[in-house]
Formats: sequence, structure tokens, C-alpha cells
Amino acid sequence: MLQEFRDFALKGNVIDLAVGIIIGAAFGKIVSSLVNNIFMPVIGLVLGKIDFSNLFIALNGQHVASLKEATDKGIPVFAYGLFINSVVEFLIIAFCLFIVIQQVNRFRKPAPPPGPSGEEKLLGEIRDLLKTERA
Repeated sequence: MLQEFRDFALKGNVIDLAVGIIIGAAFGKIVSSLVNNIFMPVIGLVLGKIDFSNLFIALNGQHVASLKEATDKGIPVFAYGLFINSVVEFLIIAFCLFIVIQQVNRFRKPAPPPGPSGEEKLLGEIRDLLKTERA
């Protein structure tokens, strides 16, 4: 059983998957930082100095100055600004994956065209026999 587990764990696909997950997690942190520290402040400035990370609605009707204050007090909130940040992060990651997959597909060799089917081979043989009989 230990041998089976070792064989499974050391297969190329499992190791590739683990490396992909680790790189994906690191890439996610980079994208989060890019969105939260670069894109959203610029977008907020363009839209009139809006801080998207602090956009929320207190669901119990209490007035609080910031999202942090609301969460510290345990007030239920609808944090739609954080949702907007997450959507922007998703769009950036999806676009990057699209570009990567597009480039990988560009370098792959096209699959060879399939050979003739059994029926086509049989019909070709019949055609060749008919040609030899007529000649």
C-alpha cells in the first residue's frame, strides 16, 4: 500500500498539479495586490475619489463610518465594494489565463488528419478491382 501511494504521489501529473496550485496561489496574491493597490485606487480617483474597498450597506440600519468599524462592532453588512474588487481580480486572472492558453495552443503541433475509415478503404479496393477488370 505504501508503494502504491509513493507511485501515485510521484507521478508526473500529481507533481505538475502541485506546482500549478502553488504558482496559482502566488499569482492570485499578485493579482489581488495589483487590483487593490494599483487599479482600484486609479478607478476610484477617476470616478470621484471613491474607495471601493469601503463601499458597503449596513443591513441593520445603523450608521457607521467604515467597513472596518462595522465588522469590529459585528454589524451585518452588504460589502459590495469588496465584491467589485473580486470581480476585477477574476477578470484579470481570466484574461491572463486566456492569453496563456492561446499561446500554448499556438505552439502545439496540429493533430495529423485521420486516415481513411474502413468503409473508405473498402470502397477504394472495390474501385481498384473494377479498374483492373475493365482494363
